[in-house]
Amino acid sequence: MFLSTDQKERDSATAYRMTMEVLGTLIGAALQGQIVASAHVSHHCTVTPPVNTTDSWHDTPSFPDPSDALSHQAKVYMIAAGVIGGVYLLGIIILFLGVKEKDDPYALNSDRAIPFCKGLGLTMKHGPYVKFTASFLLISTAVQLEQSNFVLFCTHAADLRNHFQYLVVTILVSAAVSIPFWQKFLQRFGKKCAACGISWMIPFAVMLVTIPNPILAYFVAFVSGLSIAASLLLPWSMLPDVVDNFRLQNPHGKGHETIFYSSYVFFTKMSAGIGLGISAAGLEFTGYKPGICRQSNDVILTLKILIGAVPAILILVGLFILLFYPITEESRKETNLALEVLSCYKSVATRQWIRVSLHKLNT
Repeated sequence: MFLSTDQKERDSATAYRMTMEVLGTLIGAALQGQIVASAHVSHHCTVTPPVNTTDSWHDTPSFPDPSDALSHQAKVYMIAAGVIGGVYLLGIIILFLGVKEKDDPYALNSDRAIPFCKGLGLTMKHGPYVKFTASFLLISTAVQLEQSNFVLFCTHAADLRNHFQYLVVTILVSAAVSIPFWQKFLQRFGKKCAACGISWMIPFAVMLVTIPNPILAYFVAFVSGLSIAASLLLPWSMLPDVVDNFRLQNPHGKGHETIFYSSYVFFTKMSAGIGLGISAAGLEFTGYKPGICRQSNDVILTLKILIGAVPAILILVGLFILLFYPITEESRKETNLALEVLSCYKSVATRQWIRVSLHKLNT
C-alpha cells in the first residue's frame, strides 16, 4: 500500500507478490506430494464389481489400514509438516529482515489514528468497499468450492484419479504464468473489465462435468488457472483504490488501511469456511462415505453440482454486484490527483501553523 503512490507501481508490486504466492503454492504442493507419495502407493481400487450389484464396491475400502501402514503414513505426514513449517519460518525471517515499513505518504504527524471500532464502522459503511467485498466474497467462495471438490470430482465422478495431481499442477502453473498477462490487461483495459476473465472457468467447468475426458480436463485446468489468477490478482489490486477513496472522504485520519486489509483477509477466510461448509453438508446429506471405491449416484451428482452449477451461480452474482462498483479508471485518477493536492495543502498548512506558533512563542 505504501510502497508508492503511483498506481502502476502498486499494481506491478501486487502482480509480483501474487506470482510469488502462486509459485509458493506450487512448490508447497510439489514438496508435500513427493514426501507423502510413498504413503499412497498401494491406495487404489482394484476390485471389479459384480455385474448386477454395487454392494461390494461400497463394502470394499480403497485404503487398506493395517497398523504398520498407518504408522508409515503418520511419519511421512509429520515429515511433510516439518518441511512446510520450516519453509514458512524461512519466509517469516525474509519478511522481517528484508522488508522495511514505510509511513503513509498522505498522512502527517498531526493526523490522528482512527480507533479500531470507529474505523471498522466507517469501513463497513463505505459503499465501494461493501460492493467490492460482497462481490469477491462470492467469487472467492466459488473458487474455494472448485478447489476443495476437484480431487473428489476427478476420483469419483470423472474417472480421472490418475490425472488429478497433474491437473492441479497444470492449474497452478497456468495461474503463475498468466498473472503478468492480467497485469498488462488491467492496466490497458481497466480492472472492472479484467474481472470478466474470472467467468472464463464457467463454460469449461460445465463442459468437464458433462464430458469427463482427460484431454478436455487438461484444457479446463489451464483455463481455470487463468481465471484463478484473475481472481487472485484483481481484489488485491483494487483494494488500494478503495482505501484511497476512503482516505479522500476522511482526510484527517490515518491507520485505516490496516482495517481495510485485515477485514478483507477475514472475509476471504470466511469464504473458505463457507465453501468447505457447503461441500461437507452437501456430500454428507447425499451419503458420501470416505475410503470406498465407488460412491453412490447421488454423491456423484452432488460433486457435479458443486463443481459446475454452484460456482457458476456464485461467480455470476459476484460479477453482477461488481457492475455497481463505483471506482473506475477515471475516478481513480481524479482521487489520486485530489489526494496529491490535499497532501500539499496539509503540508503548507502545517508549516504555516508551525511558523505562527514559533512567532507567538518568540513574542
